[in-house]
Amino acid sequence: MKIFQQEIGLRERRRGFHLITTEVINALPQVVEIKTGMCQIFIQHTSASLCINENADPTVRQDFEMYFNKAVPEGDPDYLHDDEGPDDMPAHLKAALLGSSVSIPIRNGRLALGTWQGIYLCEHRNYGHRRSIIITAWVNKSIQ
Repeated sequence: MKIFQQEIGLRERRRGFHLITTEVINALPQVVEIKTGMCQIFIQHTSASLCINENADPTVRQDFEMYFNKAVPEGDPDYLHDDEGPDDMPAHLKAALLGSSVSIPIRNGRLALGTWQGIYLCEHRNYGHRRSIIITAWVNKSIQ
């Protein structure tokens, strides 16, 4: 088995759901050598997350933001952890709900995403930070 791995830094983004599919693909060009395999993308942060969803209509990303802000509101007086402001604990909760990694099959030199699927960076802080992700690809069979 062969493994490729790359760590990349994502630029700062404001709070919201941002497509990073192209950045992920560009960071691991070895994917084109893989006939079958698996790719995992992992974010090394606790106030941002990753998910896969709609890649065409930007209103989907706006609706995600609206939903999560309603589901996990800022300023709840029951929160104990607010060291970095009112968005601190809600950011951690949102990240826990969505998760820190996604896995995508690799087929015939491409990530096997569906037609309308993209990889989201879910930034849960009002003023996002530079985020680090680790992309790992496991090769089952190489393209000859």
